[in-house]
Amino acid sequence: MGFFDRLKKGLGKTRENLTNKIEKLIIGYADIDDDLLDELEEALIMADVGIDTTEKLMAAVRQGIKKKEINTPEDLKPFLQKEIAAILTEGDTGMRAAAEGPTVLLVIGVNGAGKTTTIGKLASYYKGEGKSVLLAAADTFRAAAIDQLEVWGERSNIPVIKHEEGSDPAAVAFDAVKAAKARGIDVLIIDTAGRLQTKSNLMQELEKINRVVGREIPDAPHETLLVLDATTGQNAVSQAQLFTKAAPITGIVLTKLDGTAKGGVVIGIKDQLKMPVKWIGVGEGIDDLRPFNAEDFARALFAAS
Repeated sequence: MGFFDRLKKGLGKTRENLTNKIEKLIIGYADIDDDLLDELEEALIMADVGIDTTEKLMAAVRQGIKKKEINTPEDLKPFLQKEIAAILTEGDTGMRAAAEGPTVLLVIGVNGAGKTTTIGKLASYYKGEGKSVLLAAADTFRAAAIDQLEVWGERSNIPVIKHEEGSDPAAVAFDAVKAAKARGIDVLIIDTAGRLQTKSNLMQELEKINRVVGREIPDAPHETLLVLDATTGQNAVSQAQLFTKAAPITGIVLTKLDGTAKGGVVIGIKDQLKMPVKWIGVGEGIDDLRPFNAEDFARALFAAS
């Protein structure tokens, strides 16, 4: 099964919640009236697109009706697919890379979102692309995080730089950067910050890591990725808002899309936070994390089951 088919399968619950409801509306109404539009709005909200983004999409639908771009209920589905793809394609979703030397990815997120697993899958993806990879276990507040990262490293035969539990995350990052440069590594992925109890502590920790890494490699870290769990729906948006106040996030990794009916949160995150979703996870397999493609996502969301 190719990744588009896995994405389509993974979005099954969200499709049931959103596009299948739209299909039923199309069949149930001969004409577009206020009742149909109310039900359409409800379907978008139930798929966790978010209130603000739903209002934006409904305003576009009403404009489309006025401009005669939407004439019958059947026109709603392709119109919405186009509007959602437009929201998702806005801005840059590509990954930044170093002009020379190691590309440094800093990965943050609350515990339980799949952060360490995501790093393992990212490492495997880059290795599969023919790049050399090094991992840094700088989430030092949890021994389990260090152990888990080592397991992923062993699974993909990728080295891990680590210190003792409770040690300074910036010191781990420093040693990892030195090792990456010495070994001619292409991609260094740093695992850090699995908590957000106090924004000031997190900000200080990340600033220190950024300083240490930036001194050794110009423009590093090249990406600061926030891992969010799609099954938490609008809570993921709230988490992202908190993290963006504490750190300069450059992109989102959205995990567990296959286990939720709330996949519409991708649209809400992009629209409300003006932040690109750069990777999505649609399964447990090591190959089930892939770069986000907006057109493919919109196509899979509106595809026939």
